[in-house]
Amino acid sequence: MKMTKESNLANPLLDFSGLPRFAAIRSAHIKPAIDALIAEANTAIEALSLSEESPTWNNFITPLDNANERLSRAWGTIGHLNGVLNSPELREAYNDMLPAITQYWTELAQNETLYKKYKAIRADKQHAALNPAQKQALENELRDFRLGGAELSVEKKSRYQAVQEELSSLMSKFNDNVLDATNAFACFVDNESDLAGVPEDVKTVARNLAIAEGKPGWKLTLHAPCYGPVMQYADAQSLRARLYRAYVTRGSELGLKPEWDNTAAIKRMLQLRAEIATLLGYKNYSEVSLATKMAETPADVIGFLDDMAIKAKSFAEKDWRELLTFAKTELHMFEVNAWDIAYVSEKLREKRYSFSDQEVKQYFQEPKVLAGLFHVIETLYGVKVSAASAEMWHADARFYDVRNAHGGIIGQFYLDLYARDAKRGGAWMDDAINRRLKNGAVQHPVAFLTCNFAAPVGGKSALFTHDDVITLFHEFGHGLHQLLTDVDELSVSGISGVEWDAVELPSQFMENFCWEWDVLKHMTAHADSGDSLPRALFDKMIAAKNFQAGMGFVRQLEFALIDMRLHTEFVADKDSLLELVDGVRRSVAVVQYPDFNRTAHAFGHIFGGGYAAGYYSYKWAEVLSADAYAAFEESGVLNPETGAKFRREVLARGGSRPAMESFIAFRGRKPDMEPLLRHNGLKLAA
Repeated sequence: MKMTKESNLANPLLDFSGLPRFAAIRSAHIKPAIDALIAEANTAIEALSLSEESPTWNNFITPLDNANERLSRAWGTIGHLNGVLNSPELREAYNDMLPAITQYWTELAQNETLYKKYKAIRADKQHAALNPAQKQALENELRDFRLGGAELSVEKKSRYQAVQEELSSLMSKFNDNVLDATNAFACFVDNESDLAGVPEDVKTVARNLAIAEGKPGWKLTLHAPCYGPVMQYADAQSLRARLYRAYVTRGSELGLKPEWDNTAAIKRMLQLRAEIATLLGYKNYSEVSLATKMAETPADVIGFLDDMAIKAKSFAEKDWRELLTFAKTELHMFEVNAWDIAYVSEKLREKRYSFSDQEVKQYFQEPKVLAGLFHVIETLYGVKVSAASAEMWHADARFYDVRNAHGGIIGQFYLDLYARDAKRGGAWMDDAINRRLKNGAVQHPVAFLTCNFAAPVGGKSALFTHDDVITLFHEFGHGLHQLLTDVDELSVSGISGVEWDAVELPSQFMENFCWEWDVLKHMTAHADSGDSLPRALFDKMIAAKNFQAGMGFVRQLEFALIDMRLHTEFVADKDSLLELVDGVRRSVAVVQYPDFNRTAHAFGHIFGGGYAAGYYSYKWAEVLSADAYAAFEESGVLNPETGAKFRREVLARGGSRPAMESFIAFRGRKPDMEPLLRHNGLKLAA
């Protein structure tokens, strides 16, 4: 299907002349755009398949990349809107096109003619003339053809395609159910006394929500800016218990509506993933997942997690005993339930360190936080971040340029910080446009950076908790990986082609700067006085940095082990999901969960995202990131020379070489676990 300039202008999703035209995009544009782009890509594939020319990078891979990039960019824009501006119309249009998108990519990965041409390039003498990034991209493609089923029989290819289509629909439905369950819950409080302890800004938002619905009192929700502070500060145990139950039963048979129950979808996804493994000749889906990661076998990953659990469990048990003792002696609570933990923990921290999260929050005004973040980036990497303009999907979103020392654009990013009903929870970074060399010119990268923080209240700047600041730095680490690449090959530039268990290295690395005085003193100003964060309060924060770190550490290990065991040993039509989850918790966790806890039913990372048999990546990459940051501790945390080396050897390299090679090039050796344990206060005294 040939597309004219006029049709491009009529359908903004077909206009690739610049940034996405968000202001013009409507749900009705989705089907015709995706249909046209799939047809265009299939036409290109047919021409390349029929060509009798010997395949080369320029006459085969480049035109195939061109066709696929247009489809990827359009679908990426649609997927972004589905995540940040969800509506019934957009959701329907998105889900309607999921099968066609899945079919296209599955058929592409199974195309034997294309696979043979890639192998021909690999075998030809021209291979020696390819640059390292091209060689890595070629190896990745050959691997992905094998994992995509290119070597399967016709019958098995058909089944593989059907499985992938069903999986993509189930994952989308999973996310929709969690979002709907989150949005549907409302707890109306009539008496302000029942909100004792809840921060004033949270109460103000809750009051405004009730007013908007024409109701008295205050409306509490399960969105993070409300749920988190209520669990942490509300004196009313019954209120905390009500919100907790609603939160941990989202997407389950115990939730608000039976149609939002993810139980059947979870079991079906696990069945389908196990079937993919069988089709491809693997023992389980974990082996399939690890084929594209640094870790080699599921046993290696489980051993890694078990080893960490052994090191962290005693610290977690000590944290738990201290919490129980404090609750009994100071709060006269003889039982600490799951909905009490955040509340008791906050009281203990205030008692032990004489400050609260709410006190610290008053210093982190959004403009100062962003200025401080940009100061770190500019100091370390020699770039300049400045506000710019672009079409937006929401009035709260913003756009920025990242320029080099000579004023040239390196990359650009969108920033969408606040929670709202039409936006899925959590925080993430996605690529909008990848860097590549195209027609002799560099196409600069563009990223989406998305968070779910509390919006401004009463005409004042938004205030962030220190945890919010850490989250922002984390996502920006992903953004820098995307934006500071200097790789010219599309499939290995930025985060593309990076092993999934290494992709968290730059993000977790950035979190460390949130604990440095030379950073925080530039990014704080009290909401009332304008004073910077006092050094005395910062010292208290540092003293409390590893407060309950043991409990937090094993909590992440718990999630990772649940994920890995579900995809390694679970048999969906025989085993019990709840029994497996409970078994992992008995071996790792120190907190007792109530019987109604259904955390797995909203575990979007593995059932609605890309972390299936890969959630361990957070801890795996944290070893790398902590050791990488130790280099900055040794040379000076804002040392431009060390920053330049990290940019050159890690951020700029993208997926153009194995992540371990990039780490060794930066650090001069393989990673050491000691800095991670030290940073978390989990290192035993000698």
